Parts: sequence; structure tokens; C-alpha cells
Amino acid sequence: MDDRDPMSISRRTFLIVGAVTAAAVALPPFISARASAANAARPIKANVSFQVNGQPRALDLDTRTTLLDALRENLQLTGTKKGCDHGQCGACTVIVDGRRLNACLTLAVMHEGSTVTTIEGLGTPDKLHPMQAAFIKHDGYQCGYCTPGQICSAVAVLGEIRDGIPSHASPSLTDQPQLIASEIQERMSGNICRCGAYSNIIEAITEVAEATA
Repeated sequence: MDDRDPMSISRRTFLIVGAVTAAAVALPPFISARASAANAARPIKANVSFQVNGQPRALDLDTRTTLLDALRENLQLTGTKKGCDHGQCGACTVIVDGRRLNACLTLAVMHEGSTVTTIEGLGTPDKLHPMQAAFIKHDGYQCGYCTPGQICSAVAVLGEIRDGIPSHASPSLTDQPQLIASEIQERMSGNICRCGAYSNIIEAITEVAEATA
């Protein structure tokens, strides 16, 4: 006759019950995590309208799309280059509402109603922008990959100087024209040229600056 206490639980039963309970508790969060991952992978679209190189453009974009990818992939404006894609080289520099920025670091949806100028919008082969002509004259490039960003940045730099926007080096060049080369060099420091054409780039920008002073 079995005289074991009917209320007692064997070690085996305890382990089985514990495992089943743990699985039941853990399952909902696991399912929830998978559902969250699926939702995160589902793109959220938004309509974005802005002026690009003087033309109104409207795009239906994934809200995670950078301005750089919108220009290159959606508008086929491939003059703007993707370099480091981390905002460290300046190859993707464009001009937005008169100020330069790295297109890889900003989302396209943040620029609803903005005016965007890329290298294609500065000049044409038949009618070069003065900065483009100066870069050619002074050989301000070698491989040319960074050149679109260099030129867009240079154009905006002269606008910054003209508008009296201070840099880290000095407040303005208005009363210090003799410092123009060093000031330009400091302001252009975010644009990297792996070929090392910096001296020619500074000469090109300085010529345009002096011609428009």
C-alpha cells in the first residue's frame, strides 16, 4: 500500500511544472519582440515637396530616407557623392536654403518646403558657375570624387563670409581681407580631399572671393 503524502511533489514533477510555466511566461514577450521587429521593418511613407535646382519636386519616401539617397536614388542627381556616409568627408555637401550641409546626415522629410541646390544646379558645361570655372583653372581636383561637395561648400562659404556669419577662427573677413586664405581654409576644413589638392582648392576659392568682394 502506497503511504506517500498525496500533497507531496516529486522533484521530477516540480521540474516539469517549472519548465512549462517558464515557457508560458516567456512566450508572449518573444512573440511581441517578433511583432515589433516586423513593424520596424515595415516602411512608413511620407510625401515631401521641395525645390531642387530651381524645380519643384514631390516624392513619396520612406521616412528613414536621407536627403543624399533621395537626391541620388529618387531624383537621379548623382553629382552629389556618397563618401563616408557618416558626415566626416563632405563629399555629399549640398546647399539647403542658402546654407551648406552634409546630405548624408539629414532626412529628406526634414526639408519640406526647402530650397536645395546640388552641383547640377550651380552651372552647366556651357555656362559654368564661377567657382566651377576657378576649380578647372587652378586644377582644384584630381580624382574628382570630392569635387562636387568641395564646390558646393565653397559657394556657401563665400555666402557665409558675405553675410558675416562667424567661423571658429575669426568673426568676419569684412575688415580683415588679408586673412582671406586662412579663413577659407578653416571654413573648408570639413571637406576632405584624399588626393591632397588643398592648395589648388584654396587658390580657386580665393580668386572667386576676391573677384566678388
